[in-house]
Formats: sequence, C-alpha cells, structure tokens
Amino acid sequence: MQKLTVNLWMQGTAEEAGEFYASALPEAKSEIESRYPTEGLLDFQQPFAGKALTVSVWVRGTKITLINAGGEFSPNASISMILSFNSDERDALDATWAALSEGGNVLMPLDAYPFSTRYGWVSDKYGVSWQLMESTEPVQDAARVMPSLMFGGAAQNRAAEAIAYYSVVLGAKLDSAFPYGQAIEVATAESLMFAQFSLGDDLVAAMDSGVAQDFSFTPGVSLEWPCEGQEEIDRVWDALSAVPEAEACGWLTDKFGVSWQIVPSNMGELMERPGAFEHMLGMKKLVIDEF
Repeated sequence: MQKLTVNLWMQGTAEEAGEFYASALPEAKSEIESRYPTEGLLDFQQPFAGKALTVSVWVRGTKITLINAGGEFSPNASISMILSFNSDERDALDATWAALSEGGNVLMPLDAYPFSTRYGWVSDKYGVSWQLMESTEPVQDAARVMPSLMFGGAAQNRAAEAIAYYSVVLGAKLDSAFPYGQAIEVATAESLMFAQFSLGDDLVAAMDSGVAQDFSFTPGVSLEWPCEGQEEIDRVWDALSAVPEAEACGWLTDKFGVSWQIVPSNMGELMERPGAFEHMLGMKKLVIDEF
C-alpha cells in the first residue's frame, strides 16, 4: 500500500496540469482532491479562494499530488519521476514521451543506452522531470512509477548518506547500489551512480549527479509522509527538520535540502473540521489537537 506521496508545486495551474497528465501519462486519471476555503486565507492566498488546492493524479495506481499555489517555487530535475515500461509496451512509452516532450525540454534524448534498450529524460511544460525507461525484465508493480532523487549542487555526493539516514528515521531499506567506481567530474568513485531503496511498499531511486549542477532540492517537489498519531509526528519531525526557517504548515527541509510534508494519517478528516485551514496556517509542525 502506497504511503509516500510525491507533491508537485504548480503555479496556479494544478487543474490544467491534472487534465494534461491524465491524458499524457499511461493509465492515468485526475481529480480535484481539496479546495481553498473562501475565508481565513492569508493575503497572498486570496486569489485562490474557492479554487482547487490539491489535485490528485493517479498513474498506474500511484498517487501524485499537484499543489495549486503561487510563483514561490517550481519543480526541477533534482526529483524526477521514473516511469518503467515492459519491452512490449514501447508504443505506450513513445506516446508518453511525445506528450511530455511537447513544450518541454529534453534532458537526455529518447534512445538506447547501456542501461536500457529505450530511455529518455524530459522536463515537461510545467517543469516536472520524467525519466522513461524500457526494461527487458518484467517490471514489478511498485517500480512502474517511482520518484528519483538526484543529489547535486549543495547535496552533491550525499546520496548514500541520505539513504542511511532515512533508514534510521523512516525505516528505509537499501535494495541495490551501484557506485561510479572511479571519479568523474564532481562524483567520487564511491558516489552512487544509481541506488534503489524501499520505504515500506514504496520504491525510491537515488543517485549522485555525475556533472556539476547549479540547482538542488526545493519545495517545488516535496515528499509527503503520513504518521500515525502525534508521537510519531513529533519523532519524525524532530529527526528530519534541519532548517528552522523552512518550517511551515507541516513542511520541513531536511539536512540534505529535501522538502517533506509530515502529516497525520487522517489529514483529510482533520481538514474537514471547521476552521481547519486557518488553524493549519498558524502551525509549523502539525499538532492534531489544534485542528
């Protein structure tokens, strides 16, 4: 059962983007999950009154959340989504590539590579980064849609450290790791060319960039992690939060720069309480009894 949810920051375009992804991505659909209230908003949120707050996009049964917000942040390639296809799904791969490439920016052209018979990396017209990959081996369900963390910029060569830390805090388990083996540009021989780890039933990829990057993690792509009860929220929050000024409304930034949303597992129910949105705006760490 999915627990980790990738959240994508949309600059006022969440509904439009949801419709786009529902048509562009394989086995996908979208729906408005929540709306901004009409009262209790901060001044900069007033233009969003009554509009979609979050839009859910389901891709092959995996949920991705689009956050409808302002121009403060935008996605970048530090966290991308890997879509894996079986070898008999090339038509679907090519159609997905064509849709995502239109109006976007190709980072690695669709072609054969040593690690895949057909692979491409593209940033779509909303700035969201996608890696499309064909596999000669049957793709397990959990790997068909998977976030990938690229450690570059200020986080360069910290992928292995991050996985080890997430194992302590979140119970991550390393599934595979492939170091570069020799130093190239900014990567050391021990840096991870590719790794995969599990967070419960969820799979996550990680890598150290092999070239210098002028960007790294931002709230433009965040990872939502639900917790059972206040005690678990407190534990995870205290362990992960490393940038006090980034703490707001359940959001935090860890020591690697990755943005997380640490939320109660019954967040949907809590947000239905009268005044819940306004109460949340006053919190840094979410406190269940204060909703």
